[in-house]
Amino acid sequence: MNVTAPLAGRVIPLSQVPDQVFADQLVGSGVAVDPDRTRGPLTVTAPISGKLLKLHPHAFVVFGGGVGVLVHLGIDTVKLKGEGFTLHATEGDTVETGTPIVTFDPTEIAATGNPIICPIVVMDSPKNSISPDTIDTVVEPGARLFDTP
Repeated sequence: MNVTAPLAGRVIPLSQVPDQVFADQLVGSGVAVDPDRTRGPLTVTAPISGKLLKLHPHAFVVFGGGVGVLVHLGIDTVKLKGEGFTLHATEGDTVETGTPIVTFDPTEIAATGNPIICPIVVMDSPKNSISPDTIDTVVEPGARLFDTP
């Protein structure tokens, strides 16, 4: 299954995420996106089609095609208690790839002192099971990030 970029930015390996849970792939394998900070607020979209299984202002999981894909907006952003995030969907919604889920301004979130790197992970996938060929590329929402194993 093709997993698409949920937001604009530069693709980096999970090993560069400043959080050991993501860097060590304890949640699953994937990539991260360093968001574009030149555009103001960014609308984050569903990376796959499926059911919006979990929805928090700072993170969401879409389950479809037998896999769950987690999009986490920044690191330790749960501490912001939703401040700076605007939801466009509801937990339980059926979404298509590209459906708007949440809007946030990476520059404003970074100003809170939280790293703004955004992991995109296939939940419970084995370590290094994703072989991304998009590392160090700049992506737009909807561009292919990687294929699920």
